[in-house]
Amino acid sequence: MLNSLHSGRDTRVHTKRDDDELLFADEMAEEASLRPDAVEAIEASEPWKILIVDDEQEVHEVTKLALDDIRFDGRGLDFLSAFSGAEACTLAAEHDDIALILLDVVMETEHAGLDVVRYVREQLGNRFTRIILRTGQPGQAPEKDVIVEYDINDYKAKTELTQQRMFTMVYTSLSSYRDLIALEANRDGLKAIVDASATMFDLHSSKHFMQRVLRQLSDLLYLGGDSRVASAFAAVLRDGELHVTAGHGRYAALSGRLWDAIPTLVTPAVRDRIVRAGHARQSIAGADHYVGYLDNGKRMDCVIYAEGEGPFTVPDWQLVELFCRNVTIARENIELKRESEETQREIVYLLGEAIEKRSNETGNHVRRVGEYCRLLGQLYGLHADETEILFMAAPLHDAGKIAIPDAILNKPGRHTAEEAKIMRTHAQHGADLLSGYERPVLQAAAIIAAQHHEKWDGTGYPKALRETEIHLYGRIAALADVFDALGSDRCYKRAWDLSNILDLMQAERGKHFDPYLVDLFLDNLDRFLDIRNRYSDRIET
Repeated sequence: MLNSLHSGRDTRVHTKRDDDELLFADEMAEEASLRPDAVEAIEASEPWKILIVDDEQEVHEVTKLALDDIRFDGRGLDFLSAFSGAEACTLAAEHDDIALILLDVVMETEHAGLDVVRYVREQLGNRFTRIILRTGQPGQAPEKDVIVEYDINDYKAKTELTQQRMFTMVYTSLSSYRDLIALEANRDGLKAIVDASATMFDLHSSKHFMQRVLRQLSDLLYLGGDSRVASAFAAVLRDGELHVTAGHGRYAALSGRLWDAIPTLVTPAVRDRIVRAGHARQSIAGADHYVGYLDNGKRMDCVIYAEGEGPFTVPDWQLVELFCRNVTIARENIELKRESEETQREIVYLLGEAIEKRSNETGNHVRRVGEYCRLLGQLYGLHADETEILFMAAPLHDAGKIAIPDAILNKPGRHTAEEAKIMRTHAQHGADLLSGYERPVLQAAAIIAAQHHEKWDGTGYPKALRETEIHLYGRIAALADVFDALGSDRCYKRAWDLSNILDLMQAERGKHFDPYLVDLFLDNLDRFLDIRNRYSDRIET
């Protein structure tokens, strides 16, 4: 996805030394030279921490003098001093970002330095800090035994540590420490990608999805306790226009706005980057910015723009590239899920409307009942996923009417006792028709079809269930269905006035209907009436 990544994060070393040391340093610098556009930002980075552990003051002074001018990866050195093993352990516990420990072996005890190694590696669990043992008494701790038994990175006699060798030792140790930290950050980043992708699959709306993307992108690059992402926004390219769906940092005000309407909030440089990525239909990366172009092969693509406080490294962009690939997959899956749900919803409505039309009733009845049920579920406190299932299942509440003869179904007058008995079988017919499927919507529809004529006091049908023996879906659908049926014309009656409907609901509270649901309905009556008005029956002339 990223076709313009920088070739690598580079390093330059500066120190005072004689000619052969300068040659060595030049080779190091040539191997990794700092990006010119990133020098200023990296110069401001915190120095590498080096802990000097020795019981001789002179050793501390000589070490600092030899290393004081060294700069690695654009960062200087910060020296911490400990004069005993116990003091070293305290400092190691207080500073978990020590890059290198220069450690004497013999101090308050003959093995004080070795005790420090065990403490750092085993008790603190620190596998990243590089540890170099320095000893003036090699016989006290033979090199072979120490290397085998302890997790150290080098073992030196103090007499062999010239300024040149000190420089080489520190440089290689810092390089190793930096790479280990980068690997760990990448590992954490990959885990964050997996976690982020998993949560994004649960989101439905494009706005919420892209807000989560920006938040996860910021978390992904939260390295060293400092987020690399200062500001970001996400936009959807729809019909040639860019719609900003989410913003972060200084771009937060862009959320929900059309791109052309916000010229003062976006600099020409940012606009140019977006345009170049759009024309190329690919992502581009700069020293301190990133444009992710997410192409899903359809007419609606997405752009993610992020900029940082300072320079980004190649590992940063590699993580972002992988993250954006997962975002693309997540978006495609969300679109597929949305299309599947919309198709399922339309099929449910078609079935519901076909059943209602067979009984000479308007198809809008099933839409209103679905909307009423969803709203009641929300007011009851059901999870959004469950209210959506309820909304989609409710239109099939009368599916069993398909088994009722037309003469009975469309009879204009009152049913005889035998006809009423046959009519009541539609509840069980509906349950039988919809049962046995694994889809949650059909399972909910089977419950509603079977129980929407049960009553709170146990006088309903087909099983005379009472109170909470009736599934919540059945209790909700019962109230929604009766409210809408009474307010609509039927072949056997005219629509009731609203006041009469409300009187009946009050009278049947605790008899026909769940009393708590009646209270929720009446307390939010305006919202239910709004649904009724929006999906009113079409008047055919």
